[in-house]
Amino acid sequence: MTTFTNSKNRLIFALDVPDRNQAQSLIKQLDDSVGCFKVGLQLFIQEGPDILRLIKDHSTADIFLDLKLHDIPATVRSALRSARNLGARYITIHSTEGEAILETSREVNDSGLEVLAVTLLTSMKEEQLGTLGFEQNTKIRDVVLDRATRAKQAGCAGIICSGEEIVSVKQKCGENFKVVVPGIRPEWSRVSSDDQNRISTPGKAIQTGADLIVVGRPIRDAEDPREAAQKIVSEIDKCINQ
Repeated sequence: MTTFTNSKNRLIFALDVPDRNQAQSLIKQLDDSVGCFKVGLQLFIQEGPDILRLIKDHSTADIFLDLKLHDIPATVRSALRSARNLGARYITIHSTEGEAILETSREVNDSGLEVLAVTLLTSMKEEQLGTLGFEQNTKIRDVVLDRATRAKQAGCAGIICSGEEIVSVKQKCGENFKVVVPGIRPEWSRVSSDDQNRISTPGKAIQTGADLIVVGRPIRDAEDPREAAQKIVSEIDKCINQ
Protein backbone atom coordinates (compact mmCIF):
# COMPACT_ATOMS: atom_id res chain seq x y z
CA MET A 1 0.00 0.00 0.00
CA THR A 2 1.14 3.52 -0.72
CA THR A 3 2.81 5.18 2.28
CA PHE A 4 1.50 8.59 3.33
CA THR A 5 3.35 10.84 5.75
CA ASN A 6 0.17 12.18 7.32
CA SER A 7 -3.40 10.89 7.63
CA LYS A 8 -4.76 14.09 6.08
CA ASN A 9 -2.94 13.22 2.85
CA ARG A 10 -5.36 10.32 2.40
CA LEU A 11 -8.33 12.68 2.33
CA ILE A 12 -9.39 14.22 -0.98
CA PHE A 13 -11.96 17.00 -0.80
CA ALA A 14 -14.29 17.32 -3.78
CA LEU A 15 -14.56 20.96 -4.81
CA ASP A 16 -18.02 20.43 -6.26
CA VAL A 17 -19.01 24.08 -6.27
CA PRO A 18 -20.16 26.32 -9.15
CA ASP A 19 -17.49 29.03 -9.21
CA ARG A 20 -14.05 30.22 -8.11
CA ASN A 21 -15.35 32.36 -5.25
CA GLN A 22 -16.88 29.41 -3.42
CA ALA A 23 -13.89 27.26 -4.32
CA GLN A 24 -11.42 29.80 -2.96
CA SER A 25 -13.31 30.11 0.31
CA LEU A 26 -13.21 26.33 0.85
CA ILE A 27 -9.57 26.03 -0.22
CA LYS A 28 -8.56 28.62 2.38
CA GLN A 29 -10.62 26.89 5.08
CA LEU A 30 -9.36 23.40 4.32
CA ASP A 31 -5.75 23.87 3.22
CA ASP A 32 -4.32 22.47 6.46
CA SER A 33 -6.99 19.75 6.84
CA VAL A 34 -7.00 17.83 3.53
CA GLY A 35 -4.28 16.39 1.33
CA CYS A 36 -5.83 16.97 -2.06
CA PHE A 37 -8.51 19.04 -3.81
CA LYS A 38 -10.59 17.38 -6.51
CA VAL A 39 -11.76 19.51 -9.42
CA GLY A 40 -14.66 18.00 -11.35
CA LEU A 41 -16.50 18.82 -14.53
CA GLN A 42 -18.73 21.58 -13.16
CA LEU A 43 -15.96 23.73 -11.74
CA PHE A 44 -13.47 23.03 -14.53
CA ILE A 45 -15.94 23.93 -17.28
CA GLN A 46 -16.91 27.11 -15.45
CA GLU A 47 -13.40 28.31 -14.59
CA GLY A 48 -11.03 26.41 -16.88
CA PRO A 49 -7.36 25.72 -16.04
CA ASP A 50 -7.23 28.90 -13.92
CA ILE A 51 -8.91 26.98 -11.12
CA LEU A 52 -5.83 24.79 -10.79
CA ARG A 53 -3.65 27.88 -10.56
CA LEU A 54 -5.97 29.21 -7.84
CA ILE A 55 -5.48 26.05 -5.81
CA LYS A 56 -1.70 26.29 -6.18
CA ASP A 57 -1.75 29.94 -5.08
CA HIS A 58 -3.66 29.22 -1.88
CA SER A 59 -2.65 25.69 -0.94
CA THR A 60 0.14 23.13 -0.85
CA ALA A 61 -2.32 20.27 -1.37
CA ASP A 62 -2.28 17.98 -4.39
CA ILE A 63 -4.76 18.45 -7.24
CA PHE A 64 -7.04 15.73 -8.56
CA LEU A 65 -8.46 16.58 -11.99
CA ASP A 66 -11.59 14.43 -12.18
CA LEU A 67 -12.63 14.83 -15.82
CA LYS A 68 -13.26 11.14 -16.60
CA LEU A 69 -11.64 11.41 -20.01
CA HIS A 70 -13.38 9.34 -22.67
CA ASP A 71 -12.36 9.86 -26.29
CA ILE A 72 -10.16 8.38 -28.98
CA PRO A 73 -6.68 7.46 -27.68
CA ALA A 74 -4.88 10.30 -29.47
CA THR A 75 -7.15 12.89 -27.88
CA VAL A 76 -6.86 11.35 -24.41
CA ARG A 77 -3.09 11.17 -24.77
CA SER A 78 -2.92 14.89 -25.57
CA ALA A 79 -5.25 15.70 -22.68
CA LEU A 80 -2.99 13.81 -20.28
CA ARG A 81 0.02 15.80 -21.42
CA SER A 82 -1.92 19.03 -20.84
CA ALA A 83 -2.98 17.94 -17.37
CA ARG A 84 0.62 17.08 -16.55
CA ASN A 85 1.70 20.56 -17.59
CA LEU A 86 -0.98 22.11 -15.37
CA GLY A 87 0.49 20.38 -12.32
CA ALA A 88 -2.28 17.90 -11.53
CA ARG A 89 -1.29 14.91 -9.37
CA TYR A 90 -4.21 12.65 -10.34
CA ILE A 91 -6.55 12.46 -13.33
CA THR A 92 -9.37 10.08 -14.24
CA ILE A 93 -10.12 8.28 -17.48
CA HIS A 94 -12.99 5.92 -18.27
CA SER A 95 -12.23 2.21 -18.47
CA THR A 96 -15.22 1.23 -20.61
CA GLU A 97 -13.43 1.33 -23.97
CA GLY A 98 -10.75 -1.14 -22.95
CA GLU A 99 -6.99 -1.19 -23.32
CA ALA A 100 -6.63 1.33 -26.15
CA ILE A 101 -7.64 4.23 -23.93
CA LEU A 102 -6.16 2.83 -20.73
CA GLU A 103 -2.75 2.46 -22.30
CA THR A 104 -2.57 6.20 -22.91
CA SER A 105 -1.63 6.38 -19.23
CA ARG A 106 1.87 5.29 -20.21
CA GLU A 107 2.31 8.72 -21.81
CA VAL A 108 2.71 10.29 -18.36
CA ASN A 109 3.97 7.37 -16.27
CA ASP A 110 7.24 9.06 -15.33
CA SER A 111 5.90 12.60 -14.96
CA GLY A 112 4.30 12.53 -11.51
CA LEU A 113 0.76 12.53 -12.93
CA GLU A 114 -1.10 9.39 -11.84
CA VAL A 115 -3.88 8.09 -14.09
CA LEU A 116 -6.84 6.51 -12.32
CA ALA A 117 -9.38 4.44 -14.25
CA VAL A 118 -13.05 4.84 -13.40
CA THR A 119 -14.59 1.37 -13.09
CA LEU A 120 -18.29 1.85 -12.24
CA LEU A 121 -19.76 5.00 -10.74
CA THR A 122 -20.79 4.66 -7.10
CA SER A 123 -24.30 5.75 -8.10
CA MET A 124 -24.69 2.48 -10.04
CA LYS A 125 -26.94 -0.27 -8.65
CA GLU A 126 -26.56 -3.91 -9.58
CA GLU A 127 -30.00 -4.05 -11.16
CA GLN A 128 -28.95 -1.27 -13.55
CA LEU A 129 -26.17 -3.30 -15.16
CA GLY A 130 -28.60 -4.74 -17.69
CA THR A 131 -29.13 -1.27 -19.16
CA LEU A 132 -25.40 -1.19 -19.93
CA GLY A 133 -25.58 -4.42 -21.89
CA PHE A 134 -24.39 -6.85 -19.23
CA GLU A 135 -25.94 -10.28 -18.95
CA GLN A 136 -28.56 -10.99 -16.30
CA ASN A 137 -27.13 -11.79 -12.85
CA THR A 138 -23.83 -10.01 -13.58
CA LYS A 139 -22.32 -8.74 -10.32
CA ILE A 140 -20.90 -5.25 -9.86
CA ARG A 141 -17.89 -6.71 -8.08
CA ASP A 142 -17.02 -8.83 -11.12
CA VAL A 143 -17.28 -5.87 -13.51
CA VAL A 144 -15.10 -3.70 -11.27
CA LEU A 145 -12.53 -6.46 -10.83
CA ASP A 146 -12.30 -7.05 -14.58
CA ARG A 147 -11.86 -3.35 -15.31
CA ALA A 148 -9.32 -2.97 -12.49
CA THR A 149 -7.25 -5.84 -13.87
CA ARG A 150 -7.28 -4.33 -17.36
CA ALA A 151 -6.32 -0.92 -15.95
CA LYS A 152 -3.33 -2.36 -14.10
CA GLN A 153 -2.14 -4.31 -17.13
CA ALA A 154 -2.43 -1.17 -19.28
CA GLY A 155 -0.25 0.88 -16.94
CA CYS A 156 -2.71 2.92 -14.88
CA ALA A 157 -1.66 3.88 -11.36
CA GLY A 158 -4.96 2.78 -9.87
CA ILE A 159 -8.73 2.88 -10.07
CA ILE A 160 -11.81 4.54 -8.70
CA CYS A 161 -14.29 2.14 -7.10
CA SER A 162 -16.70 1.94 -4.19
CA GLY A 163 -15.82 0.67 -0.75
CA GLU A 164 -17.56 -2.61 -1.52
CA GLU A 165 -14.93 -3.66 -4.05
CA ILE A 166 -11.72 -2.63 -2.25
CA VAL A 167 -10.77 -6.04 -0.85
CA SER A 168 -11.28 -7.88 -4.14
CA VAL A 169 -9.26 -5.33 -6.10
CA LYS A 170 -6.38 -5.35 -3.64
CA GLN A 171 -6.29 -9.14 -3.62
CA LYS A 172 -6.24 -9.28 -7.43
CA CYS A 173 -4.09 -6.26 -8.30
CA GLY A 174 -1.76 -5.97 -5.31
CA GLU A 175 -1.22 -3.49 -2.52
CA ASN A 176 0.72 -1.02 -4.66
CA PHE A 177 -2.16 -0.53 -7.10
CA LYS A 178 -4.00 2.55 -5.85
CA VAL A 179 -7.65 2.30 -4.87
CA VAL A 180 -9.43 5.64 -4.54
CA VAL A 181 -12.88 5.52 -3.01
CA PRO A 182 -15.67 8.11 -3.40
CA GLY A 183 -19.17 7.75 -1.95
CA ILE A 184 -17.84 8.32 1.58
CA ARG A 185 -20.47 9.07 4.21
CA PRO A 186 -19.39 9.45 7.86
CA GLU A 187 -21.88 8.14 10.37
CA TRP A 188 -22.39 11.69 11.66
CA SER A 189 -23.01 13.15 8.20
CA ARG A 190 -26.21 15.13 7.72
CA VAL A 191 -26.39 14.74 3.94
CA SER A 192 -30.15 14.54 3.39
CA SER A 193 -30.45 13.68 -0.30
CA ASP A 194 -27.96 11.54 -2.16
CA ASP A 195 -27.36 9.93 -5.54
CA GLN A 196 -24.67 7.64 -4.10
CA ASN A 197 -25.67 4.00 -3.62
CA ARG A 198 -22.53 2.02 -2.82
CA ILE A 199 -21.30 4.04 0.15
CA SER A 200 -18.82 3.54 2.99
CA THR A 201 -17.68 5.32 6.13
CA PRO A 202 -14.15 6.77 6.16
CA GLY A 203 -12.97 4.22 8.71
CA LYS A 204 -14.36 1.20 6.92
CA ALA A 205 -12.88 2.27 3.59
CA ILE A 206 -9.41 2.77 5.09
CA GLN A 207 -9.58 -0.44 7.14
CA THR A 208 -10.42 -2.50 4.06
CA GLY A 209 -7.55 -1.08 2.04
CA ALA A 210 -8.46 2.24 0.41
CA ASP A 211 -5.40 4.36 -0.29
CA LEU A 212 -7.38 7.58 -0.66
CA ILE A 213 -10.97 8.57 0.03
CA VAL A 214 -12.97 11.32 -1.66
CA VAL A 215 -15.38 13.34 0.46
CA GLY A 216 -17.58 16.18 -0.78
CA ARG A 217 -20.96 16.97 0.70
CA PRO A 218 -20.30 15.81 4.29
CA ILE A 219 -17.55 18.45 4.48
CA ARG A 220 -18.91 21.12 2.15
CA ASP A 221 -22.41 21.14 3.69
CA ALA A 222 -21.24 21.00 7.30
CA GLU A 223 -21.70 24.02 9.56
CA ASP A 224 -17.92 24.06 9.98
CA PRO A 225 -16.21 22.41 6.96
CA ARG A 226 -12.77 22.53 8.58
CA GLU A 227 -14.02 20.76 11.70
CA ALA A 228 -15.77 18.13 9.56
CA ALA A 229 -12.58 17.46 7.59
CA GLN A 230 -10.56 17.16 10.78
CA LYS A 231 -13.06 14.66 12.20
CA ILE A 232 -12.59 12.51 9.11
CA VAL A 233 -8.80 12.76 9.37
CA SER A 234 -9.02 11.71 13.02
CA GLU A 235 -11.09 8.68 11.97
CA ILE A 236 -8.49 7.79 9.37
CA ASP A 237 -5.69 8.21 11.89
CA LYS A 238 -7.44 6.00 14.41
CA CYS A 239 -7.90 3.25 11.85
CA ILE A 240 -4.32 3.14 10.65
CA ASN A 241 -2.78 3.39 14.12
CA GLN A 242 -4.96 1.01 16.10
